[in-house]
Order: sequence, then C-alpha cells, then structure tokens
Amino acid sequence: MSFVFEAQQRTDLGKGASRRLRRDAKVPAVVYGGNEAAVSVNLDFNKVNVAQQQDAFYSDVLTLNVDGKEVKVKLAAVQRHPVKTHVVHLDFVRA
Repeated sequence: MSFVFEAQQRTDLGKGASRRLRRDAKVPAVVYGGNEAAVSVNLDFNKVNVAQQQDAFYSDVLTLNVDGKEVKVKLAAVQRHPVKTHVVHLDFVRA
C-alpha cells in the first residue's frame, strides 16, 4: 500500500498557530532527519484520519509532497487528543 500526502510548509509556529490549523481541518507536523534542517508542515486532517486507521501507516515509507518536492518519510511519533482520540500532531523522519 502506498501513502501519499500533500503537505504545505508553514512559517507560523507555536501553540496559537497550531490551534488555528486544527480549526481549519489541518494537522501540524514536523519533518526532520537526514542532512537537511527540520521543516514544519501541515497535512489534511481527513486524509490523515483515514490513513491512520490502517496498520501500514505506522510502518511503511510514506511520501509527502511538500510544496511540489517529494520527500520520503517514516512516521516517528503521533500525538492524539486525550478524549476525542483524533490525531493532533505528527513527527516524521526522512527515510
């Protein structure tokens, strides 16, 4: 199974910016590792929510299209809302 996500790089960081993203049905995430600097991105909540219901999402190499540039990543960490159990934040490491 192949997972491909459209991601937009974000420059506004912090708790307030993340809350605004979540209100707009986006999931804040960070891509780090390799020889490049860490990049903050956001993903579509609905696509992530559907994908996270499959076991392969947690172990396969995923593809992020960050502003037109394809990046291969693996999921490093998932933060979930404590009551609603939906995804709040994702950490990816470059593969």
